[in-house]
Amino acid sequence: MSDDDIRDILMTTRRIAVVGASARPERPSYGVAGFLVERGYTVTPVNPGLAGGVLHGAAVAPSLEAAGSLDMVDVFRRSEEAGAVVDEAIRLGARSVWLQLDVRDDAAGERARAAGLRFVQDRCPVIEWRRLGLPGRIAAA
Repeated sequence: MSDDDIRDILMTTRRIAVVGASARPERPSYGVAGFLVERGYTVTPVNPGLAGGVLHGAAVAPSLEAAGSLDMVDVFRRSEEAGAVVDEAIRLGARSVWLQLDVRDDAAGERARAAGLRFVQDRCPVIEWRRLGLPGRIAAA
């Protein structure tokens, strides 16, 4: 995925489901979800164990399907669990799937791309945002 592709995903996305979101501040998923909220995205945390709670000002959804309309699915799951999340994102009509650092599933990536989704793996949107020098916030929708 080129820098232009990454930039385009980050600047055109508005609604993000963070699968595997944690309420523990020391967890990467907590920090990334907060960063995305600060940048102006509508973020829906997805975690069945926290469902009904609030994280970064948003209600935690019990499942990806319950997260509602979405542009991107940001996945904080082990590589062997990521494919099922990718398949659900395809079924639900997401525009892109982003697998976090150290999460890889090439076969799921092929399925996502074949379905017309943009697919990023083994990267972090926070790191990419900073590396690309993107603005403080996304433009209002």
